[in-house]
Amino acid sequence: MTRALTVAAAVLIAFALFAFGSWLYIRIALHGFSARAQPSHLEAMLAGFARAGAMPASAKNMKNPILLTPAVQREAMAHYADHCAICHANNGSGQSMFGKGMYPRPPDLRTGTQSMSDGEIFYVIENGIRMSGMPAFGGDGTADASWKLVSFIRHLPLLTAPEETEMEALNPKTPEEADEERQEEQFLNGQSPATATAHHAKGRIR
Repeated sequence: MTRALTVAAAVLIAFALFAFGSWLYIRIALHGFSARAQPSHLEAMLAGFARAGAMPASAKNMKNPILLTPAVQREAMAHYADHCAICHANNGSGQSMFGKGMYPRPPDLRTGTQSMSDGEIFYVIENGIRMSGMPAFGGDGTADASWKLVSFIRHLPLLTAPEETEMEALNPKTPEEADEERQEEQFLNGQSPATATAHHAKGRIR
């Protein structure tokens, strides 16, 4: 009886693997490997299982040792705007230029991520997620900054419009954006565009 059950289970597993392989082959044949495609519900579910399975049990019980103060909140907001918003967007939605083009998409940090423990979020920041766009930011001396980010991620569902506007000024800028911003500042300070450009060029020659 036991042998019969073992054989039956093996057949079912083989059939399931065959069915999944067939589905995957058909999906790739129809859509290719384009990162523009929207992940299916099954893929999202499997990714969630993979993330949960890769998380060590010890991470879930880790507690945030950083006391949240206005200064810590501001520092974490600046760090997030400079390092994280490029993929996750300032408001945590993931609807950024890079986020929209990634596969799998960055999660909405205001919803599902909020159900993770502080330790789990910290672990992801420090160690990243394999086979996704989430890099590992951990290293010597990064723990405090990562814990502060955990506190700010907790704040994202309550992010205000003025805070989001403030973050936009903290986002990384392309050379063109930085040059345009510099010219606007110089114009407001009373310099003509020609004078400002000449002054900038002279400074570079030195």
